[in-house]
Amino acid sequence: MPTFTARSVFPVSGPPLARGTVTVEGDRITAVLPHGLRTADADFGNAALIPGLVNAHTHLDLSAARGAVPPTPADQFTDWLRAVVTFRRQSTTPVADAVRSGIAESLRCGTTLLGDISSDGGSLDLLAVSPLRAVVFREVIGLRRDRFAMTWGKYRHWRDATADRPGTKRGVSPHAPYSTSYYGYRFLTTVPPHFAAASHVAELPGEADFLATKAGPIRDFLESIGALDPFVKTVSSLRMALNTLGTVPHGLVVHGNYLTPEHVAGFTPSMTLVVCPRTHAAFGHAPHPWPAFAAAGVRVAVGTDSLASNPDLDVLAEIRLLRRTNPDAPGSQLLRMATLSGAEALGFADVCGSLDAGKSADFVAVPLPDADGDPHELLLGDDCGARRVFFRGVEVT
Repeated sequence: MPTFTARSVFPVSGPPLARGTVTVEGDRITAVLPHGLRTADADFGNAALIPGLVNAHTHLDLSAARGAVPPTPADQFTDWLRAVVTFRRQSTTPVADAVRSGIAESLRCGTTLLGDISSDGGSLDLLAVSPLRAVVFREVIGLRRDRFAMTWGKYRHWRDATADRPGTKRGVSPHAPYSTSYYGYRFLTTVPPHFAAASHVAELPGEADFLATKAGPIRDFLESIGALDPFVKTVSSLRMALNTLGTVPHGLVVHGNYLTPEHVAGFTPSMTLVVCPRTHAAFGHAPHPWPAFAAAGVRVAVGTDSLASNPDLDVLAEIRLLRRTNPDAPGSQLLRMATLSGAEALGFADVCGSLDAGKSADFVAVPLPDADGDPHELLLGDDCGARRVFFRGVEVT
């Protein structure tokens, strides 16, 4: 039963503990105590001990795209989408190798749970044998009848031919309201009751207008790639997409860059807004509305998106950016968004996401600056060195 200590222990479910201790038996935490109640066997020194980070949204199959498709200005987003489509078609890196690379990078950064949107569901087997927990969302995409029927059929085959594994669950992802048939959302009522669903909603400027009018730059883009079928029923509003995501036990609204306060009412307690701060900044979007949603009681988590739009898969770097752009946000709120809120979003809150007795011994030792100050502010400052990552009580090397 080893006991660990560090300068600051962040349970997340409670306030930081100066020189607190975390005791582990096997793969579980048995006690998290204030300083002085238990003698430590291992001391991480000037470091923060935090729960394993949660990346609530990424695309591991794009892990070979780092630097290959630089983000565009927001009003040219469809040009970037076209470049990503071209990259997928022309990349010579096997998808399995890209996924393995993304898993390794996630672990180095301290992520021990992630939500992966997979175009073919192929990351399921690789994640199941990795030192990571995950939800794999099989993507469904297509406005043309033939394209949607094909991807929905492949999703159903994958769903019926696979099973959840210990630590790895399955889900479904209607790609976005502008790219997926209305039935891709309507059919969410037919998915298994334990499934999670994730969708990119309000990611693009002009998305709400396109859904209402079927005109504008998004239509031009869809027509240019032969993806539009005027006879297929489409989602007519962002609110309709939100309403369907509210029908599953865990509905993830990804990005939400152009949601407005009126959309708060579309969120139920089972839903989560997943923000990808550095991707949002890379495209130069207007300030994200997440603070207003959080203030209204909506659960907010963070993700990295993919290496097609982000320099790395570091969740801690995401909330460090939020600290700089939202200086009034409490540090405790930001850390929760990167840990327990993400675990709640993905359906793993009873297993991980906080340092509590009974939960899995997933934690990260993050070096801190040699300075005095508020524990959260020190954690959310500049990177100070390599992290040590533990999954189920075992250090990941």
